[in-house]
Amino acid sequence: MGDRLKGKVTVVTGAGSIGPGIGNGKATSVLYAREGAKVVLVDMNLEAANETKSIIDGEGGECITVEADVTRSSDCKNIIDECLRAYGRIDVLHNNVGIEIPGGVEDMSEEDWDKTMAVNLKSMFLTCKYAVPHMVAQGRGSIINISSINAIRNLPYITIAYSASKAGVIAFTREVAIQYASKGVRANAILPGMMNTPMVVAALTGAFGGNVEQMMKTRDGMCPTGKQGEPWDVASLSVFLASDDAKYITGAALVLDGGLTCIVKPF
Repeated sequence: MGDRLKGKVTVVTGAGSIGPGIGNGKATSVLYAREGAKVVLVDMNLEAANETKSIIDGEGGECITVEADVTRSSDCKNIIDECLRAYGRIDVLHNNVGIEIPGGVEDMSEEDWDKTMAVNLKSMFLTCKYAVPHMVAQGRGSIINISSINAIRNLPYITIAYSASKAGVIAFTREVAIQYASKGVRANAILPGMMNTPMVVAALTGAFGGNVEQMMKTRDGMCPTGKQGEPWDVASLSVFLASDDAKYITGAALVLDGGLTCIVKPF
């Protein structure tokens, strides 16, 4: 247990895991609580959010859960309303929700394109829309948006909507950072590389017919470190960006990939 976030109130979207294990949102939520924050756990699947809550409760942390579809404006407003009702302020907004549907220009449906953009990008606009005014009134706040190295690099298979949406996250974060820099509100993006998470396992199962173990070995081999990152790596960087240690960092797009994007031709 630490105190880097003592007294802060954090909202984490996608705070549950899509399957067994710990994903980025769950790990970040737990680490926020361990560092002294009160955490609002948001997920479309309330059972998944409650699993995260049970971890935090078991460690003596403080949190509440909110069921929400972050593609809906009314739900995003309710997230912030519930946060203020419970804790009276919002210091950190952590946008973690994301989906990946493989496909290129010809084979991706319009519906899948729109769904990806709504979940991965529009959701961040909506949560910020309702959270930022309160941060401005407080004179401080930190927004952390999860992008991906897909925003700046092509991966072995084409996933055009995911890549485009994650590139949009970087631009969106930059614009928010500049607009509110003088108001004490910071906004930064994290670009994870190859990560071993339940979401990745679920995506690989659907895309590659179930040989997840072999695909994970292949992904490990792609990384200069010899292994993929862990959700706790994303969580640790998030805690830093949420804390006052990062008070002069805003508008940054921070790559978290074990050196993968430093390779001229990684794949």
